[in-house]
Amino acid sequence: MTKVKRDMTKTVPAYQRIKNAILDNIHSGKWQAGEAISTEMALAEEFEVSRMTVNRALKELSEERVLERRQGSGTFVAQQQFNHTFVEVRNIAQDLKSANRDYQAQVVSKRAITASMLDNEMRRKFGIDEAVVSSNAKDADGTTNSTEATVLYEVKIIHFADGQPIQFEERWVDATKVPEFIEQDFSVVNTSDYLIAKSPLERGNYTIRALAAPDEIAHALQIAPQSPTLVLRRQTYSAGKVLTFVKMWHAGDRYQFSGKL
Repeated sequence: MTKVKRDMTKTVPAYQRIKNAILDNIHSGKWQAGEAISTEMALAEEFEVSRMTVNRALKELSEERVLERRQGSGTFVAQQQFNHTFVEVRNIAQDLKSANRDYQAQVVSKRAITASMLDNEMRRKFGIDEAVVSSNAKDADGTTNSTEATVLYEVKIIHFADGQPIQFEERWVDATKVPEFIEQDFSVVNTSDYLIAKSPLERGNYTIRALAAPDEIAHALQIAPQSPTLVLRRQTYSAGKVLTFVKMWHAGDRYQFSGKL
């Protein structure tokens, strides 16, 4: 286990660890739609927490429409949440390969991000409450844990077509939902494909804008600073919350968006 994963396990709040475990069981198929999950008492014993902590996790998952709580019967996996509501997301690797063009990806950077490193826009976008993951979190023995929790992962990737940079991807991912994301080799594994496989997407939204290329983007795409680019901004949701937000920068004279009406 890497240091990043150890730090996350230590600092993620108990109720969030329970939520993650429940989602893992659902996504892996252990708990199918309509089936009952473990009781509050069983979950409290398994995670060595109070039933109040378990109740919070189940309450939030119910509000996110992942679970359905039935008075006197227990808690069940909600039918509608995972019933063919997945979002189809195309990626540049698929597009280029289908066009018989040589595709390659180069990872520029990968890093773990804590709440204090986020600006207000990103914190709101992912619904991150800095107080929940603050450095004042208590360990099980009551001591203060000074290591701040990782809340997001960030990756930056250049995508090439026939050796020419055609897209620069900046992506942020909810680290609590996909803790092993940062360990992948994204020169081989496509980010979108990996996320869809690990956490089915239920909806999303996007915008496309024409922007002048900042220095970092211009350098990555091998174009002059302030050259025209097309920027696709997309966020996708899983279990009622934003799973990933991505900015995809394209050199204006090398890329176009099209479709059929």
